[in-house]
Amino acid sequence: VQLQASGGGLVQAGGSLGLSCAGSGLTLRPYRMGWFRQAPGQEREFVAAINRSGGAPCYTDSVKGRFTISRDNAKNTVYLQINTLKPEDTAVYYCAASQNVNWRMAVGYTKWGQGTQVTVSS
Repeated sequence: VQLQASGGGLVQAGGSLGLSCAGSGLTLRPYRMGWFRQAPGQEREFVAAINRSGGAPCYTDSVKGRFTISRDNAKNTVYLQINTLKPEDTAVYYCAASQNVNWRMAVGYTKWGQGTQVTVSS
């Protein structure tokens, strides 16, 4: 396992969760890191990304103002803080590593974590 995602769970709408993605046997510093999510029956969707130094966070429109991506290269870990959760945020959340210019697309990522389930009840 090179990317280990954790922190998912079952929460009520309006609640918060903090997801983590730790590199195991993989140094994350050389990679732009992203979070994607996939709901049942849907394609994997870009959520957020952050550059190698921890700057230039970028988000899909539906999560702006509610999600915050960050990283700590010293801890070899990337984070996704999710606030004001909505039922439509329910999905498996994946972290991924990219060295590709197509970092808004899943095909731009070469390394993926196993995913962590986020379920939001209304």
